[in-house]
Amino acid sequence: MYFRKKSSAGSDFSSARKTGKKKWLKVLIIVVVIFVLVGGAAAWRTGKLLSKISINANLWGSVAHMIPGVNNEVKGEKDGRINVLLLAMRGASDPNGGMLTDSSMIVSLDLKDNKISYISLPRDLWVTDVESGDSSKLNAVYEQGVAKGGVPQGIADAEKKFGEIAGVTIDYTIVGNYQAFTDAINAIGGVPVNLSKPFEENAQFDQMGVCDSTTFTKPTGQYQNKIKSKHMTKTATGQSYEVTVKVPMYPLCYNTNPECHGDFKLPAGPQTLNAADALCFVRSRDNSSDFDRAKRQQMVIEALKSKALSIGTLTDFNKVNALMDSVGNNVSTDMQSWEMKRLYDIYMGIEKNNPAVINRVVEATTDSSSILTPNTDDPKKGYILLPTSGNYDQIHEIVLNTFTDPPQKDINEIQ
Repeated sequence: MYFRKKSSAGSDFSSARKTGKKKWLKVLIIVVVIFVLVGGAAAWRTGKLLSKISINANLWGSVAHMIPGVNNEVKGEKDGRINVLLLAMRGASDPNGGMLTDSSMIVSLDLKDNKISYISLPRDLWVTDVESGDSSKLNAVYEQGVAKGGVPQGIADAEKKFGEIAGVTIDYTIVGNYQAFTDAINAIGGVPVNLSKPFEENAQFDQMGVCDSTTFTKPTGQYQNKIKSKHMTKTATGQSYEVTVKVPMYPLCYNTNPECHGDFKLPAGPQTLNAADALCFVRSRDNSSDFDRAKRQQMVIEALKSKALSIGTLTDFNKVNALMDSVGNNVSTDMQSWEMKRLYDIYMGIEKNNPAVINRVVEATTDSSSILTPNTDDPKKGYILLPTSGNYDQIHEIVLNTFTDPPQKDINEIQ
């Protein structure tokens, strides 16, 4: 038996090879550390701006999605259709129904055929609550969710209920209030519109309220009656009974500084609306209808988007970040920052190829083919809308076939 002694040359070669491996390992570690630090810093900068609006902010998740080879597909991307729910409301600071959604819109991106669809659903649609089974108008679903578990629950409930009504999966939700809307318009210097005829809303913004010392201070001479039961006794027979009477209890006054100047007017023709006038325009509905208001909202959003693209606000993600930072306290979403960035890239890719834009409003019409039926039988419910067929199947068809069905003819200009 014998042992072969290693030559000094072989020993030197082996040592050199080990040393080389160690050097490459150190270099690799250094590269990874630099990548993580740089990527983490970039993600932190982006995350800092977007964390205000994301209920699912995840810094390390964003860093992980910067690593090459990591799957960065957003929800719906694999199927070629992404559905985003947009909800707009007055805001939590408004005690009079500020969390009710005045605007509910599903924005769908068709990744295969380069199309964008806007579908507005009516606020007065009568629906059942996600958990309790109680009924309410569609505009109360988000508010009820927030009351149960904050904004995350509000978004979750809204996605579930709107998905049920629309017949599609809601991939993401963006919630904004009026302040976010006006901030966005201020950021681009106003929104251009072209009205085919003069516009006026003289009823909605100058309504009476119970007189107080600060807001409703201009007397009308009218009263808000209070219904109460009164116990009566017939003196001759001694028989007791109750009667219901209306007692004038609360004097009514007009607001001395009404919203939108009380009587809101716009002339016909091309013009640029400032943020305040644009907000009044998209809120107006008493002189027209909630369906017409939804159509105006879609057209203003499209005009806002077109101007933002033309001046470069939407073409630079850093500018988008800055805009999100400015409206951060007034917007919420369930997207993480990497999902926002990916969805932005997808959206801009569609915009660069001149997409077909499809606008639809699910509405009640006056003909026999109306898919929604107004109902005012119950004074406690007020004005509500019910599916004519008794289910949501017809709404499902509108949403599912939005990219292939003929366009809705009456949504072709702002009016």
